[in-house]
Amino acid sequence: MAEFTLPKNSKITGKGRVHKAPAGATRVKSFKIYRYDPDSGENPRYDTFEVDLDDCGPMVLDALIKIKAEQDPSLTFRRSCREGICGSCSMNLGGKNGLACTTAIEDMKGEVRITPLPAMDVIKDLVPDFTHFYAQYASIKPWLQTVTPAPAGKERLQSPEQREKLDGLYECILCACCSTSCPSYWWNSDKFLGPAILLQAYRWLADSRDEMTGERLDALEDPFRLYRCHTIMNCANACPKGLSPAKAIAEIKKMEAERII
Repeated sequence: MAEFTLPKNSKITGKGRVHKAPAGATRVKSFKIYRYDPDSGENPRYDTFEVDLDDCGPMVLDALIKIKAEQDPSLTFRRSCREGICGSCSMNLGGKNGLACTTAIEDMKGEVRITPLPAMDVIKDLVPDFTHFYAQYASIKPWLQTVTPAPAGKERLQSPEQREKLDGLYECILCACCSTSCPSYWWNSDKFLGPAILLQAYRWLADSRDEMTGERLDALEDPFRLYRCHTIMNCANACPKGLSPAKAIAEIKKMEAERII
């Protein structure tokens, strides 16, 4: 493989590389992107990329793909569906967590600063390490648990009213935008499950078909796993799907309290 060299319109400064837009571009947007390669032994830095918006798609992800294809192929980020469904391209965009594929460039004022999700270890550039996050997700046993045998040849049925209780829960795509916007999760992520995982936990508590409610509540009854939430609503503000993890957490706390009463 040929060694990559900087394009002629790029230069290196003391603070990071600057990649200029092509000559003649009239509608230019600057993207200041966090760069970190642990294998290089170098400190993190910010590189600036100027993008010609007349030759780019409308979303931030379009700009990232264009930057990687035309200016710096070493830029690393996750992406998959481009439709706000998979959650792969979650990152911090202009100071707010979101999905690059559903964030319009025109909504970003001035220079756009892009960093990985806050308070997570970084594998490279904009790719955070989700190992701990997924381990927390596995810890709540996110699948239907039952004791009674399934009806012969039939599904476990729900009424429309029972099914409606899952609205606002099943839509979660585990992008971690909410959890990484939560100060309690920043400080106590080793013990506090965080908004995303607790919303997923309530999704099964609210499911009429699940028969392990007591066991699930027992597992959550802990000063840190559940009760580090202080309802500051950062999670609801950050969720790209418009969900409210804070409401789900409040419902879990209510269920815990009703057990005691």
